[in-house]
Amino acid sequence: MITAIVLIQAVADSIPETAQAIADIPGVSQVYSCAGDVDLIAIIQVSAHEDLADLIPAKIGKVPGVLGTDTHIAFRSYSTADTESAFAIGSADAD
Repeated sequence: MITAIVLIQAVADSIPETAQAIADIPGVSQVYSCAGDVDLIAIIQVSAHEDLADLIPAKIGKVPGVLGTDTHIAFRSYSTADTESAFAIGSADAD
């Protein structure tokens, strides 16, 4: 599975509608409105890199209210749950 983080510039007056339209696109797993340099952040999960080309410019980029996108490809995932399970290896409490 390929994960991409898409930073999205949006028209300020239409952020909720734009975010929901993006969230409704297959392959988009989460959309966050946020403060800072970008208006929305979308988490994309697809099976092939070619799917990103179909999804981001062809679908997300054409949602009304989207002004621009900046895409980042994730290499690895790190989370608290992953760290805790790694430290539990070999302990009596590990599943």
